[in-house]
Amino acid sequence: MKGGLRMLGYYKNAAATEEIRDAAGWQHTGDMGYRDADGFFYIVDRKKDMIVSGGFNVFSAEVERALNAHPAVRDCAVFAVPSEKWGEAVHATVELKPGATATSEELILFAKEQIGGVKAPKAIDFADSLPRSPVGKVLKRALRAPYWAGRDRAVG
Repeated sequence: MKGGLRMLGYYKNAAATEEIRDAAGWQHTGDMGYRDADGFFYIVDRKKDMIVSGGFNVFSAEVERALNAHPAVRDCAVFAVPSEKWGEAVHATVELKPGATATSEELILFAKEQIGGVKAPKAIDFADSLPRSPVGKVLKRALRAPYWAGRDRAVG
């Protein structure tokens, strides 16, 4: 985006501010979306959260919406893990509602019914609570890090 209403920069982090600005003055937000035939814009995910699995672009937000529709799921985070076969595989960490039960197989099947097999998680971990920032945002990087440790390349 470009204009007078964008942020001035990251607080006490000139390097991060420089990273999102280009020479023409555009600020790159990292959001991905599309414009429909009527000219409306839709944000679908963050670029760093997009999973490329076997040549398919999988938006983590779409998978999260599908999993969150299950009655046992309180919250979840979807992210890429390494896959020898596909490059990246769709993975989820799920926080269940108090007293609720669900298996990973049940949730994977539920997601497949909602969004199809390509986008559904290939594996699911369960957590009592998802790691969060001080403002409550799920820290996907903390969930993703153990899977990418010791590799030359890491996503996000």
